[in-house]
Amino acid sequence: MVSATIAVSGVYDGHLMRFVGTGPLGTGTQDENLPAMFRLAAGSVLKNVILGAPAADGVHCAGTCTLQNVWWEDVGEDAATLEGSSSTQTMTVECGGAKKATDKVFQHNGPGTMIIHNFFADGFGKLYRSCGNCSGQYMRHVRLDTITATGGSELAGVNTNYGDTAEFFNIFVSASTTICERFLGNNTGAEPTSQGTGADATHCLYTSAEIHRL
Repeated sequence: MVSATIAVSGVYDGHLMRFVGTGPLGTGTQDENLPAMFRLAAGSVLKNVILGAPAADGVHCAGTCTLQNVWWEDVGEDAATLEGSSSTQTMTVECGGAKKATDKVFQHNGPGTMIIHNFFADGFGKLYRSCGNCSGQYMRHVRLDTITATGGSELAGVNTNYGDTAEFFNIFVSASTTICERFLGNNTGAEPTSQGTGADATHCLYTSAEIHRL
């Protein structure tokens, strides 16, 4: 049981132990501003970890970080969030999976790039979302490669007015799941408005050959 955020600097190997929140971390709601179970300093690696339920707001990265073989049994507010302030920062998710994400799995609040590779998701609102109404807005990029996703509404949401891009490769997804949705983001906290779905060669980047319907 974990009652306070675990600060990670360097490499943290959980040896596939299960971490379950209690006290301040003992919620799996969609409330904003929940604390993270793990907070990774820039340059850190979190690997071989199972986040049980509840797990509050999952994992926060303060800059470039790597999540390797990390699994979420029941996503709370979000599974993992990229924060930070550098346009060159990269959050890499290599092998892992998440279930029962009422809203988002991966939230991108800071600038930079998120790479999600060899990942399984089941039951989710959005697998990835570039923040649509954060007070600080940036250009953001995501690459989804070798993804199996079932029971989800949408793989990625990006903001056209900030120059976001989402690339998709080797995607296996439920027939009803939207691949990519474009939004008009804002920095006022208002709900962003949809600008349409599907590949457009500018923001949502994929061909039909990369999408395999389950």
